[in-house]
Amino acid sequence: MSIAAGSYTVGPDSGRLLVNTTRTGLGAKAGHDLTIGVTRWRGEATIDPADLADCSVTVEVDAESLEVQKATGGVKPLTSSDREEIEKIVREKILHTERYPTISFRSSRIEGTAESFRVEGDLTMVGVTQPVAIQGSLAEGRVHGSAAIVQSRWGIRPYSALFGALKVSDEVEVQFDIGLESKQ
Repeated sequence: MSIAAGSYTVGPDSGRLLVNTTRTGLGAKAGHDLTIGVTRWRGEATIDPADLADCSVTVEVDAESLEVQKATGGVKPLTSSDREEIEKIVREKILHTERYPTISFRSSRIEGTAESFRVEGDLTMVGVTQPVAIQGSLAEGRVHGSAAIVQSRWGIRPYSALFGALKVSDEVEVQFDIGLESKQ
């Protein structure tokens, strides 16, 4: 194991936190699958590779910092004004960032091995807290993983357009790839 037991601070300088969306509905061909990057976030991890039950993770995201990084599919490429409009819709109509500026996660249980672990905890978005499970692995000083988030569990109505013919799937995937460096 190449990671030492200890406390770690993470954020955009140490890795990536991404949200992947897919489209559904009769008009799905017109839309795009999106990769949305979180540009402002921070987290704390207490890690003991010998005993995952003694580990913990907290993450706090600035909900205004989500930016469209990649768009695939669609009838035509996404323009910069399309990206700006999507980001505005995410802030104003999906996450309501004026009222709920922060998204947070706090682990309650971690189990498995460093090579394949599961983190259970509470995710708070738009003022609603729900349990979520994250699958991950730790190798060569990096932690990788993902979680499936069903937006409607938090009372979020997935975006739709073209009179409902084009919809963002209710389930989005949150992915992370983070390098760990000890706190000094």
